[in-house]
Amino acid sequence: MRSGTRGRGISGREKKEPTEEKALVNWHCYGEGNLMSPEFVAFLLEAKRRTYAAQGDDATVEPALPGSKQLEYCSGEYLYRDVYFGIRCFVGQETVYRAGRPVWSMAYGGGIARSGLTMQEVRSVYAFLREAMRLVQLDQPFRGPANHRTPPYTYSCSATGDLGLFWGTEAISDEEGVAYRLHFSGARVDQ
Repeated sequence: MRSGTRGRGISGREKKEPTEEKALVNWHCYGEGNLMSPEFVAFLLEAKRRTYAAQGDDATVEPALPGSKQLEYCSGEYLYRDVYFGIRCFVGQETVYRAGRPVWSMAYGGGIARSGLTMQEVRSVYAFLREAMRLVQLDQPFRGPANHRTPPYTYSCSATGDLGLFWGTEAISDEEGVAYRLHFSGARVDQ
């Protein structure tokens, strides 16, 4: 959406689209009233856009866990690490570290929701997923935008909460129905 247009945010209420600077300073965490810094949110969006969304498995570094894929992005004092297992059905966890300490994490699980898809069709669904994930937005910085369509696929993502504590689902559908589904949840990490 363009700035100034109306849409539904993660609360489900109709709202005016925030400017990037204004929205960055409004991310509250649960707990002791701390705010996620604008630098953190900007880093998180950039990390998500530069790892799996941009490069798929080509962004993989040497994994610490056998059988996993591990993607990383580092900038300044922040490190983003995404570790996952599986292809058609998978589970994973994204973690952001600041100065070597975990400060935020999101777990996810899901995958191909329809039997009988060929590996070429699976790759096509995941290519569209990466396209949607590159469109991750400030008002919903968890996965992709609320809605995105590039025929034959339609992506949808629905979330509740904010970066301090959240959960949601995403799905990809085509003319035959749901082809992919994922559930996610996460929170600020308190030490």
